Amino acid sequence: MKTKSILASLLLAAATTANAGGILTNTNQSIDFLRNPARDAAISLDGVYSNPAGVVFLPEGFHLGFNWQYAHQTRTIESTSEYFKYGKKNNGQTTKTYEGVADAPCIPSIQAAWNKGDWSLQFNFSVPGGGGACNFDNGLGSFERVVGNIASGLMTLDGAAKQINGMLKMNGQPAVLPEYNIIGYDMDGYMQGRQYYFGFQLGTAYKLNDDLSVYGGLRLLYGTATYKARISNIQVGFSGDIAPSYMNFGSFLPQVEAQAQGCISTLNGMITQVSNGMSQLEANNMTNTPQYTELAAQKAQLEGSRDQLHASSTRLAQLSKYSDGVNLLCNQSSVGIAPVIGIDYRFNRFNLAAKYEFKTEIRMKNESTVFEASEIESVNKFRDSEEVNEDQPALLTLGAMWTPIDPLRLNLGGHYYFDKDANWYGNTQHKLDNNSWEVLAGAEWDVNDRITISLGGQLTRYGLTDEYMNDMSFVVNSYSLGFGANYKVNDNITLKGGYFQTYYDNYKRNNYPTAGESDAFTRTNRVIGIGCDIHI
Repeated sequence: MKTKSILASLLLAAATTANAGGILTNTNQSIDFLRNPARDAAISLDGVYSNPAGVVFLPEGFHLGFNWQYAHQTRTIESTSEYFKYGKKNNGQTTKTYEGVADAPCIPSIQAAWNKGDWSLQFNFSVPGGGGACNFDNGLGSFERVVGNIASGLMTLDGAAKQINGMLKMNGQPAVLPEYNIIGYDMDGYMQGRQYYFGFQLGTAYKLNDDLSVYGGLRLLYGTATYKARISNIQVGFSGDIAPSYMNFGSFLPQVEAQAQGCISTLNGMITQVSNGMSQLEANNMTNTPQYTELAAQKAQLEGSRDQLHASSTRLAQLSKYSDGVNLLCNQSSVGIAPVIGIDYRFNRFNLAAKYEFKTEIRMKNESTVFEASEIESVNKFRDSEEVNEDQPALLTLGAMWTPIDPLRLNLGGHYYFDKDANWYGNTQHKLDNNSWEVLAGAEWDVNDRITISLGGQLTRYGLTDEYMNDMSFVVNSYSLGFGANYKVNDNITLKGGYFQTYYDNYKRNNYPTAGESDAFTRTNRVIGIGCDIHI
């Protein structure tokens, strides 16, 4: 099962569609966030998620908010490999672009609070992780490198046959090995992944006095994911008199295996002849002659070629089991729960707030068509019945709001994700240089009694390293801008709309994991949303 797992796992893990926030955490849980992401000290109903301790300062009564968001992402990887030039569709180029499209047509969230006296009972439903599906219609560079490497190995075997035939002809013997004139490969790859983490949070805020409040609650996360991969139509290309021709990999493998064994058998015969010649010289005490030195060098060369061919033949025998392509399906699910605490303090025209979300332990349980374990760690992540560590890291948020004049509110915020304290599959958290962090700023202006406009921005930085980054799942440093408006229909109903766009850096990884290969990673992200708050 080793090679089948290799071919599939290279595509399976690229489905996370986080929209804003940390590596595994979405913070865009309301339309208020889209129009001004610095919500960490805002006194508003969306604070049920962003500043729950401050919600208790809303008027008494029942408050209910509905939010709908649509997010569209692209993920672009520009990969370079010498193997790509052998691909039929690559026109001899060594650099190829792979693009995945991730759509989250419905990211819902609900905030609810009932305020009475000094108490606020709150509920939040959101999607704090994942949130959509991702499609790579042409596969990924890491998979095509594997196929290109196979083609290169076949070309090496073919070259060895030509070399041996040439040596035989020089010695007056007929060529005995077939020569295929292999020039490359062709293949089709496709991946579709879907991932959602649904969050249900219940908690209570309490006013210690007129200006100070605290909050305590629990959040339950239910994670569900589906990964599909199809790898098919692997072909071997040959040069022809008029145009190249291609043969199914599965049909061609038996011929190549026979060719490899034929090469090995012929080399063994030639090694025996050379050894006999050396023995005769040794018997005549002629080991110091140029003839003996030449035979010894020839023997070493032949033995090296034979050992290399033997290793290639062994690999081809393993590949023959999976030569008809791969169709895989992996479903995952799990539940985790963690506390959330917060505090809010008001003085003069300032409001300060803090929130701490504890780490949520997530162990995704696999239901997969991969049943056998492999010594390759990344493959075992998709083995049937495997438990995959996907903790949502702890998060500390700090916020400040200043109201210099009554219609204007200025906001600042900071987020710190404790990524390196989480537990992720293969301990990938240890490959990061440092934890992720964000700085946020924004402003709101009440144009009149009914209309509020707002805008804001967010700067996001991760502790990325070449070892951590891969084309199956990656994040990139970014900054985001959002704007929007509220319209107060009456004292009980407020309508909201917002737009949020992220601008990503381009991360270049060179010579990792293989010298001479490189990948450049970037993304796009656009989110629109509408919502409605009801106050009774």
